[in-house]
Formats: sequence, structure tokens, C-alpha cells
Amino acid sequence: MSIKQLRAFHYVALAGGFSQAAREFATSQSTLSGQVGQLEASAGVSLFDRKPRGATVTSEGQALLELTTRLFTAEAEVRDFLRDEGGRSGGYLRVAADGPVLPLPILAGLRTARPRLRISLSIDNSDRVIDALMNYRADVGITARYPTDTRLHAQQFLIMNLGLCVPAEHDLAARPSITMKELTGRPFVLREKGSLTRETFEKNILQHGVDLGQVMEVSTREGVREAVSSGFGIGVVADREFGHDTRLRFVPISDASHTISEYAVCLAERKHLPLVRMFLLQANACGQAQPPLQQSPGEDDTGE
Repeated sequence: MSIKQLRAFHYVALAGGFSQAAREFATSQSTLSGQVGQLEASAGVSLFDRKPRGATVTSEGQALLELTTRLFTAEAEVRDFLRDEGGRSGGYLRVAADGPVLPLPILAGLRTARPRLRISLSIDNSDRVIDALMNYRADVGITARYPTDTRLHAQQFLIMNLGLCVPAEHDLAARPSITMKELTGRPFVLREKGSLTRETFEKNILQHGVDLGQVMEVSTREGVREAVSSGFGIGVVADREFGHDTRLRFVPISDASHTISEYAVCLAERKHLPLVRMFLLQANACGQAQPPLQQSPGEDDTGE
């Protein structure tokens, strides 16, 4: 077994076939095939199911892919560290988050401390954030769902309160706050089932015995924003995720006791890496520095 053979296997597994890997990684198909064949012969296992169009990893190949991903991720970290004169001012951090608003202040703080830091930010749902971490496609993540896998390290850095998202001209727009009971009969625009914001809101609805009016379901946060601004109903949003949109106003719900926690997450085995540790510390700092968003009568430049 050699590092070249492992790298050849890794390339083919990622690309899904020998010819695809040869094109993507600028090497010859025969070289890849020979090195993978030698690796399989020395190990006495079949790592790929060869097909007319591509190749898929076997169960043994999948297990090896998890190891080679860790190996070559560590190799890249070492290379970046050495190129950066000890990693003091740069580096490369891959971030996966379930929304764009919360990670940006954290990354801004890191960029201030490390001016040459390179950042990759991907936005997806909580399940895919966790999957990216588990498969070494992300170094750190932000998610509102606490991960149950013991291989992950998670720290709560923020608690968010629920409020309403209403058009600027809405009769509730100038209110400093509202109670759950006052929502009875009002039309709403909500995320589809599976949204943690909706799930938390429905816990408050059940607690207070509120019957909403007509509910329109929308699959994305952006879609909810547009539907609310177009007058289809009231939206629900966590205070720290409200953002900036002059068409909309935020109105706190004073007695919504069920809140949303946000977690900074990484693989437990990687929490001591310098950049990962810095991210976790910066997340805590950002969480403590930002007070919950409050609406005041006449406020005219707040939006989701």
C-alpha cells in the first residue's frame, strides 16, 4: 500500500468512475486503474463495483473513503498551515449553516483576526449541515437542531425569541409587542412542515390555545418574505434572523416562551484545531454581544 494508491482510490471514489477521475484530476485512466488494482490486490478486497458507465464503491470502499477523506483533509490543513508561516494570518475554513444571517458576524470577526483567511460558506438545511460535517465537507457548522451523534461537539451560543414579520403598512407594524392570544384568526404565511421556526411557533400555539386564520405554506425563507410583503398574511421569524428589508417590520411576541437555540458544531476530534477553536470562541462572543431585536413604535428601517 502506498499514498499514491490511496490517492488514486480517493480520486476515483469522489468522481464516481475511472474516466471521470482521470478528467477531473488531470491524470491518466490507466494510471488510476493500475494503482487502484494494486491496492485491491495488496488488501485482498474489492473496493469498486465496475460498471459500463462509472464505478461505485463497495462497503469496504466506503469505509476506506471515510479514512482517506480524513487523511487528505489533514494533509491539506498541514499544507495550508505551512504556507501561511505557521497559520497565523490566513488559512481556509469551510462553514456549513442553516441560514446566512448568523454565521456572517462570526466570520467577519475571524477575518479581522486573520486578514488572509479564505472562507467557504454553504447554506442548507440542518440535516445537510450535519452530513457535511460528518463527511468532512465542512469544518464547522451552525444549526438550530442539537446533533445527537456522539462524534459531534456542539455548543449553544445563542437563544432566539420568536416574533412576527409584517408588512411596513400593516396595522401591527407600529406595535412594540403582541401576545399569542392576539394572533387568533389572523392569516399566516408559514414555512412548510419540518421548519424548526414553525415547529417552535406551533408549540407556542398549542400552549396558548390559539386558532390561526388561513395558513399559506411556503418552502423557503425568501418565499415567506415575499408572500408576507405581498399581503398574503403574517410571517413568523426568530429575532436574530430578521435581517434587513425596509418593506417589513418585526414585532416581538411577548409571551412566546418556546424559543430557538443555535449551536456551533464540529467533529469532536477536530475541535482543538486552531481555526475550529477560533470559530467556536467567536460564535460565543457574537452570541453574547448581540441583544435580541426589539421593535419600537415608529421604527422605520427594520425588516426580515
